[in-house]
Amino acid sequence: MIEKLFKGLGIVTSNGETWRQLRRFALTTLRDFGMGKKGIEERIQEEARFLVERIRNTHEKPFNPGKFLIHAVSNIICSIVFGDRFDYEDKKFLNLIEMLDENNKYQNKIQTRLYNFFPTILDSLPGPHQKLIKNFDNIDDFITEIVRAHQESFDPSCPRDFIDAFINKMQQEKGNSIFTVESLTRTTLDLFIAGTGTTSTTLRYGLLILQKYPEIEEKIHKEIDRVVGRDRSPCMADRSQMPYTDAVIHEIQRFIDFLPVNLPHAVTKDTKLRDYFIPKDTMIFPLLSPILHDSKEFPNPEKFDPEHFLNANGTFRKSDYFLPFSTGKRICAGEGLARMEIFLFLTSILQNFTLKPVADRKDVDISPIITTLTNIPRPYEISFIPR
Repeated sequence: MIEKLFKGLGIVTSNGETWRQLRRFALTTLRDFGMGKKGIEERIQEEARFLVERIRNTHEKPFNPGKFLIHAVSNIICSIVFGDRFDYEDKKFLNLIEMLDENNKYQNKIQTRLYNFFPTILDSLPGPHQKLIKNFDNIDDFITEIVRAHQESFDPSCPRDFIDAFINKMQQEKGNSIFTVESLTRTTLDLFIAGTGTTSTTLRYGLLILQKYPEIEEKIHKEIDRVVGRDRSPCMADRSQMPYTDAVIHEIQRFIDFLPVNLPHAVTKDTKLRDYFIPKDTMIFPLLSPILHDSKEFPNPEKFDPEHFLNANGTFRKSDYFLPFSTGKRICAGEGLARMEIFLFLTSILQNFTLKPVADRKDVDISPIITTLTNIPRPYEISFIPR
């Protein structure tokens, strides 16, 4: 399914020299447009204020916060890649997010799973796998339309965003088969999907978990009040003074194990591993679950416990086993952005609200829905009570 959708283009599914050049270009360009710098931090703070105001306007009524979170998170990567954020009521934007949400559901259907084994047969049969492919094509069309508009208004002396920078690269390296319009569309699609779904799902799962553990939420409130107060927005400089909140965020990512099977890799040469022979080019999935749930590193790994990331004196404890973004050359390109978003969005929400579950706290189910690739939280509603 991944090969059909991405055609070996973009950052996630390309290999060899194509991947090396695209990833190097993407990382450099994303840094140029503020990723990991003060500029992007200010954008996240601004978006967090929009999010808080939107939550405040629910007037304590219970609702599913998924769409609010995905809109806010998506607008950050949109501002980098497309050059602007979308209004929360923009119909095209809402349709786009709706298709992403639908695809999360479709990837868990049996037909979608079977597609990986019998693609030729499933190509001829109706089902949710066809709807997933159709949605993907529609998202692709949406991005292609933006790329065309950028090409028409492109000014090489003033690149506005990632797409402009890519167009500039295409013009500088005419004849380079790696930097093409199709490659631009797929790379932009990679960044948009990865920059939208993963972080928003982590936040949605985090809010679900905190409903079950009000004592943990209360400790975060106290730390926010002590370090940040109520009169300014949280900033990344606060994190070093907030070890408990930092530990909770790390524990959320460890506990939910968002991408348990990792993304597919391949061995670059014939490899002997213990008693196994793995031929060159064999697809492999280096599992993250056994690392994130290692019982020696994290006692009682199936239990949600921020103490996994705290020293005895209450300071933050780093762990080499914390690998939700994978590791090595293919480590998530957006790790720095994701860490910043999770910290700033979560602390901004908890600075302003207390979480009130609809169900009894003991009945809050924090076990995941397991899809083809990811662990996602079960649907829930919640009330946000102003502090």
